[in-house]
Amino acid sequence: MDIRGIGYIGFETPHVDAWRDYGPNILGMGIGENPEGDKDSLYLRMDDRRHRIALHPGKIDRVAYMGWEAVGRLAYLAAIEKLKADGFAVEIGDVDLCEIRGVREVARFKDPIGFQHEIFYGQKFHPLSFVPGRAHTGFAMDERGFGHVVLMSPKFDQEVEDFFLKTMGMKWYGWGAGKGKTGFFRAKLNDKTSHDIGIGHAPGRMGIQHIGIFVNNIRDVGETYDLVKKEKLQMLMTLGQHSQDPHLSFYHFSPSGFAVETIAEHEPWPGDAFELNPQKLSIWGHELVGPILGPSVKTPEELLGLDD
Repeated sequence: MDIRGIGYIGFETPHVDAWRDYGPNILGMGIGENPEGDKDSLYLRMDDRRHRIALHPGKIDRVAYMGWEAVGRLAYLAAIEKLKADGFAVEIGDVDLCEIRGVREVARFKDPIGFQHEIFYGQKFHPLSFVPGRAHTGFAMDERGFGHVVLMSPKFDQEVEDFFLKTMGMKWYGWGAGKGKTGFFRAKLNDKTSHDIGIGHAPGRMGIQHIGIFVNNIRDVGETYDLVKKEKLQMLMTLGQHSQDPHLSFYHFSPSGFAVETIAEHEPWPGDAFELNPQKLSIWGHELVGPILGPSVKTPEELLGLDD
């Protein structure tokens, strides 16, 4: 599939009001206008796109959908045909859903784990319109999309690998250096970052573990770090640099119980001419000071039961 990366992501949460303060004042995101037909949700902006993150009222905290961006209409139609050919049920979004997402066309499908995905093209934007919620140099979005997401799955088998590698046409980056089994994938047209999505094997558990967002300047990481400490938000990992990426980052927990990794590049990502096998997670820092799995990771029955 000719996809760039995750263009937008949506969550269900009982904590929408907490995000109205947290999104702008901690992360530096802007608040977007609600589309017609969805006045109770919160839309957060990270650039000139109409939105990048949507928070919808819900009974529990969970990722509701991930929107993968096709480069255009022909790529979008080809992706739908590939999904159908591989046996996946595809629901074409109606006019109302397209308006809510702010896109020309959108289709929905589920992966073998049960997570909801969407593919779209032509998201609405307005040049030079983004205003951060606080003093902030902005987010690095143009060539890598929203950022990345790491999901926990009760299974990690050949069916899961085939979905991402063969159906979605993603590239394999490699395994993480942690004690568990986490595989990393990136979209076909992403040549700027190591991964768009990670799948961690967690038998009996399912949900979102963290999202990663790229900021324009190391200063933004530092100022966010100071705000997290000032507000006494639960941190997951302190400042540090992973072994496989020349990035400075830290992790803290959002109001929805999943972690947010705030990331700045201090060198361009070097690519992956061969698969690395790091001996440890990070070169320096990233001291573990909180739980690896937050309350957003639940049992599959808790998460998928709401779809019945």
